[in-house]
Amino acid sequence: MPARRRVVITGLGPISALGPGVEPLWTALDSGRTALGRIRRFDPSGFRCRIGGELPAEAFDVRSVVPKSYRKATKVMARDIELAVGAAAAAVADAGLATRGTDADAAPTIDPSRMGCHIGAGLIAAETDELTSALATSRGADGSFDIGDWGVNGMTKLTPLWMLKYLPNMLSCHVTIIHDCQGPSNTITCAEASSGLSLGESMRVIERGDADACLSGGAESKLHLMGMLRQHFAERLVTEGDDAAQVAAVRPFDPETGGSALGEGGGILVLEAAESAQARGRTPIAELAGFAASQNECPDTVGLVPPPHGASIAACIDHALADAGVSAADVDAIVPFGSGIAATDVAEAAAIRSVFGARAAAIPIMTVVPFVGNCCAGSGALAAIVAAKAIHAQRLPARLNSVSTPGLDAVARPATDAVLRHVLVVSTSFGGQNAALVLRRST
Repeated sequence: MPARRRVVITGLGPISALGPGVEPLWTALDSGRTALGRIRRFDPSGFRCRIGGELPAEAFDVRSVVPKSYRKATKVMARDIELAVGAAAAAVADAGLATRGTDADAAPTIDPSRMGCHIGAGLIAAETDELTSALATSRGADGSFDIGDWGVNGMTKLTPLWMLKYLPNMLSCHVTIIHDCQGPSNTITCAEASSGLSLGESMRVIERGDADACLSGGAESKLHLMGMLRQHFAERLVTEGDDAAQVAAVRPFDPETGGSALGEGGGILVLEAAESAQARGRTPIAELAGFAASQNECPDTVGLVPPPHGASIAACIDHALADAGVSAADVDAIVPFGSGIAATDVAEAAAIRSVFGARAAAIPIMTVVPFVGNCCAGSGALAAIVAAKAIHAQRLPARLNSVSTPGLDAVARPATDAVLRHVLVVSTSFGGQNAALVLRRST
């Protein structure tokens, strides 16, 4: 077997309610400024949860980050695709790469046949207005919805390219076309674990020599009527108080958490073989040293509540540490899912205590959801970006809202400098899958 190649991170491309690019994200996290607020894209007054993490229209226009020759294709980009394309553009720029998407006439920095792409996504992200305008045409004699007519006539009212706009693999399809990624490509749809698993797949592809670099991560937006309704019925959203009180009630690992809030976004990272980065004179932001995945036992197949003991999450962490060749004692900080949803918080906390024992209470936790909301399939990529930036800056971002987090160092506090050599990123999900990544300070 050939030697396992080292994989480093050379570009960070977050996109969230704070805007595209790493600087807006890090500035807000460092200063303790949340982007959560009242939803403006539609009237949320019919929901008990009225807040979310929206990317403002004035902060991002997908047409501005694609070549002029590709702008026509933006008409068939669902919101999730737009987010992935924007994140990829930010990551490529941050990595200093020339691709077909940055300059069609310039020689690509990396041979396109050696550039892969793995992007985590949600399921079909249909927009409410587009579906309902077609559904409304299928009515029986009494005016009620007629499913028979829908199958014969109503569906023909959808745009002919409807599937190309909403299939989850369209995120990676558009990114690979724009940046001419001809290497291994895949889409992973495992709820909140999707982008963590995608980063792990890219890592393995580069390690075994099938690519020299990959655009990897995930993106999703459930900030639409159907997405909100599903999360409401699953009882995952904060519901009490006025808008400001709801923002403050998103308290990861706090027994008094009010629930979570949805966000839109995620991130793309440029993962690269260490020798490739060295050959082009690029200093890595961090090294991706370990990865593992696991599947939860799920006793509740209706609500998809993870078991409170967190044993499968703990196993995932243990295997990631072993893959990185480090022990629990080497971990200096943790970026968990930390959603503020009691069921996942309890399971994650149990897993952390199981792996780290008495040390768990002293390891700083970085929480991202109170700043931008739960970005679902994109949340793991955002967590990895925050971990990489924290290692590079040797600084822990601020934490918000949480007042008491028994057995964990996760209460609200300002940003602070720290010595960070290894940071653990954990993505657990309501689909039952888990992913764990170990990031290392690059030397």
